[in-house]
Amino acid sequence: MTSPAPAHHAALSGTPMTRAQVAQLIADACVLRGTFTLRSGRVSNYYVDKYLFSTRPEVLVPLGTLFAHEIRRIAHEAGVTIQRLAGAELGGIPLVTVASMATGLPAVFVRNAKKDYGTAKRLEGRLNQGDHVIFIEDVATTGGQALEAVKVLQDEGARVLAVIATIDRQEGARESVTAAGVRFEALFTKAELGIVE
Repeated sequence: MTSPAPAHHAALSGTPMTRAQVAQLIADACVLRGTFTLRSGRVSNYYVDKYLFSTRPEVLVPLGTLFAHEIRRIAHEAGVTIQRLAGAELGGIPLVTVASMATGLPAVFVRNAKKDYGTAKRLEGRLNQGDHVIFIEDVATTGGQALEAVKVLQDEGARVLAVIATIDRQEGARESVTAAGVRFEALFTKAELGIVE
């Protein structure tokens, strides 16, 4: 087994990392070059493979800290107490889990489709009517997937204050989410990851 690089070692040892260091870790882990068809159907010359960063503890640990900071800032600015965090399967689950661990807030998981067995629920975890919720997203392109999950949460009685994306590809997600009446924030933009198309 090889020993981790210095930035990886810093992240796992609990040594605080700068945003630039975390951005570099993410970019090194997951930015792929080539020709890719995105969920939106658009063709791109790069792809951010969320699973290449959301499965790595040296990236997840500092992301938890960054999410916690954003969550506290949003709650303070809105003047409310956040009761729950939410994330969608599959890519959002590790991210909302580290955000939950960093804040102490419980999480709910939004399924992509309602299961047809057992409890047949679209949401996993406990959500109460009127709970203030922040939705944690992995990579936001147009915002469509986040808005689908937000609607599921709202249909279950949640008050969704914001969507926090790990990475904003800067292709309309902010505008779409904001137009739906939900605040949009991102930990990083594609520019901060050094992506130039």
